[in-house]
Amino acid sequence: MSKLSEMDATIKELRDIAASINDIANWLTGAFSADTEPEADAAPAPAAKEPEPVLAFEDVRAILADKSREGFTTQIRELLQKYGASKLSEVDAKHYKALIADVEGLSNG
Repeated sequence: MSKLSEMDATIKELRDIAASINDIANWLTGAFSADTEPEADAAPAPAAKEPEPVLAFEDVRAILADKSREGFTTQIRELLQKYGASKLSEVDAKHYKALIADVEGLSNG
């Protein structure tokens, strides 16, 4: 066999291999894209959970001020101490959500 015919045979084999790889890639794409696409009769996937809004100092202060006007000043001071502070500006922002939950739980009953 001459060098040119060996080269032709090698090129043909490479093209056959490339075609086989392409077929496999197409099959994999079809197999895995079918798994990721929702089916028409399947229940819709739950919506991505929206990030919770960050509470600003001013928002927390307004909520506490409203509760204080309702007569809960003493309880609010106790809650601030629960979070290691004597005033709102000393409360770590990561505790705002829990503080608001505690304050909203205050009642006259």
